Amino acid sequence: MKTLALSVAVASALLSGVTAAGNFRLAHDVGYAGAESLDPISPNRFFYANQMLYSRLVRQDESGQPSPDIATRWSASKDAKTWTLELRQGVKFHDGSDLNAADIKYTLERIKDPKIDSPVAAVLGVIDTVKVINDHKVEIKLSAPHADLPLLLMDYRVRIIPENSGDEIAKTGIGSGPFMLDELDPEGTTVLKANPNYWEGAPAADAMEIIGIPDSQARVQALMAGQIDFEDSVLSQQKRLFTNNPLFKTQSIATGEWRALVFRTDTAPFDNAKVRKALRLAVDRNEMMKLVSGEGAGTVTCDHPVWSGDQYRTEINCDQDIATAKRLLKETGYENGIDVEISAADNEPEWLRMIEVYQQQAKPAGINVKVNMVPSDGYWSDVWMKHPAVATRWSQRPADQVLNEAFRSTAAWNETFFKNADFDSALDKARSELDFDKRKALYADLQSTLWEQGGALIPYHLNQTRVMRSNVTGLDPVENFSIRWNRVNAD
Repeated sequence: MKTLALSVAVASALLSGVTAAGNFRLAHDVGYAGAESLDPISPNRFFYANQMLYSRLVRQDESGQPSPDIATRWSASKDAKTWTLELRQGVKFHDGSDLNAADIKYTLERIKDPKIDSPVAAVLGVIDTVKVINDHKVEIKLSAPHADLPLLLMDYRVRIIPENSGDEIAKTGIGSGPFMLDELDPEGTTVLKANPNYWEGAPAADAMEIIGIPDSQARVQALMAGQIDFEDSVLSQQKRLFTNNPLFKTQSIATGEWRALVFRTDTAPFDNAKVRKALRLAVDRNEMMKLVSGEGAGTVTCDHPVWSGDQYRTEINCDQDIATAKRLLKETGYENGIDVEISAADNEPEWLRMIEVYQQQAKPAGINVKVNMVPSDGYWSDVWMKHPAVATRWSQRPADQVLNEAFRSTAAWNETFFKNADFDSALDKARSELDFDKRKALYADLQSTLWEQGGALIPYHLNQTRVMRSNVTGLDPVENFSIRWNRVNAD
């Protein structure tokens, strides 16, 4: 807290640090150490830049439901195995070429290309073929029925790129979104200029400046100093610095975002389901949320990723149970306790505090937790999915998407390395069931399986707290994937 207090004094001295009028400035954590890619389906995707450069087929509305973007209408056959999408006319890519059905076919087929091994393949693997009907209509045939295909097409990485542009898209960033690439420098400042031909009209801001700031505290200081206009995730302790300050305004949004501690189920001692259950039973989730993120900062979840606003969410009792945790450890040969090392950086302010709280809560169960501090730059490429136990973060996703992307055996981002053939089969059955009530029951069973056997400690879903300068306009209180960046500006 002392560092935060000092930053208040620094802020007034640096407040004059502003850039050209009409430019909106935000920061990113350089989590891929400068290897951030403009390829929307790259594992190293440059999140904010890609959100602004490309259009989607289907996007979220303010309530998170599918709404038109490039696809204006969609319909399914009675068996939900064939979907027809009508496309918006008059849309142009940044290079002046027309966006048409051939680009949609190319984009969706490229996602499934095994040579690319994109994490999105686990989401859209149900797509069998994509057929061009005419320039503004495509037909998508599925390998199995799926009543919720539009939810999958909302994926933030399903971004439309020009036909045959895959080899160079990581550098060119040519899309049809509200901003166009001017300068790419992930470790410095990436500049995107307004697209005057954007189909919704010219953006409110002249340009977006995305500044690389790896340290979370430094991002808060930059906001206070007037060097950026917006920070999308601050802790309750940090929020107090901005409350009742006329230079800033805040937003709190209920989301499906989560921060977690994950254990590789293919690596001892986490390859034993009883050990994994013991590690998770030791947690008082309400107390952890209060201590890490603040009172009422989110909604408790029982180590599954389906958030409270999702139609398929199920409620599970996951109260802290030290006695059962100790019994399970004893049954697996750890009657004298177990040592656990968790790797983390400061990419997210919640991570280190979460591990500190976990240390205290798990200790009575004989779980001795050690923090392995690693560099923040390169965390996602060098630590995540490599070390046996790590801190992680995920953004909001629909149930079908996140369960397939994070826990299917073959998924590229199966960070716990959870391999369960029955679980995979149940995933297929759930997405193919056309009766809603039966489908909901199947998704409930999947969530229960993760609570019993999974390797992820997901204590709660976050209410996201954003802070922005008081002159920011057009940034609605919606989760990140629903932001309309073409409306945002710092007047």
